[in-house]
Amino acid sequence: MNEPLSESASPTVPQAASSLETSVPLVLAVVPAHNEAGRVGTVVQGLAAQRLPVLVVDDGSTDGTAAEARAAGAVVLSLSPNRGKGEALKAGFRAALAGAERDSVDPGLGGPWAAILTLDGDGQHDPAEVPRLLEAWRKTRADLVVGFRDYRQMPPVRRFTNAVSRLLFSWAIGRWVPDNQSGFRLRSKRLAEAALASPEKGFAFEVEEIAICAGRGYRVAWVPVRAIYGSERSDIGPWSHFVSFLRVTFRARRRMRAERCVVGRGGRIGLP
Repeated sequence: MNEPLSESASPTVPQAASSLETSVPLVLAVVPAHNEAGRVGTVVQGLAAQRLPVLVVDDGSTDGTAAEARAAGAVVLSLSPNRGKGEALKAGFRAALAGAERDSVDPGLGGPWAAILTLDGDGQHDPAEVPRLLEAWRKTRADLVVGFRDYRQMPPVRRFTNAVSRLLFSWAIGRWVPDNQSGFRLRSKRLAEAALASPEKGFAFEVEEIAICAGRGYRVAWVPVRAIYGSERSDIGPWSHFVSFLRVTFRARRRMRAERCVVGRGGRIGLP
């Protein structure tokens, strides 16, 4: 478990990359948001500066999240009532994979998309760092590119819980995983399709994406990013999140053992 699940960039976080010189017509940005008025508009504008079309999934917000996202230029898919981050992401994936859901999404969303980029609507992730993930995807053609965070920037409690979860999940799949819960990531169309079958409705859905990659032998790439922690509240219920995380972790462990997976060359995990 000394090597990461797949290839990783340097652990040193460089300065944010500049905007892409060319447009990226095959990548859609999906932003799950719950009561993020006052923040989500800035996120959408930052993504627009990177020339990415944006779909905001308003997950049962009771404030002005949807209106602010639209005003900033995003297409908005509204869910009611609140369903959880995993369900919001799956709704965004379905809309992206279908091109548009005619009954609930502006058909101008377009597509088809080769990849879906996601980041949180609370401003924790800097859209100026999007080019790093896109560049890693272009170079490696990984099915999943994860922006792993600098844990020194985290509040102490989050730093501890993330350290424990990294150790447990890395044990479960047999390879070191630098960050299993970062919401700043890019995944291929085939991974998005596979992830739709996940039963997870909350934050553990993103952990399951990595488990799917491990079980199917999909390549994962890691890119260092910074995380911005302000005074925003967390929607994560500590106990329920821990239980769902354990469920995903032990399901991944059972799957890996049942399939007798072994580590292959190039960072993939595959069958002997």
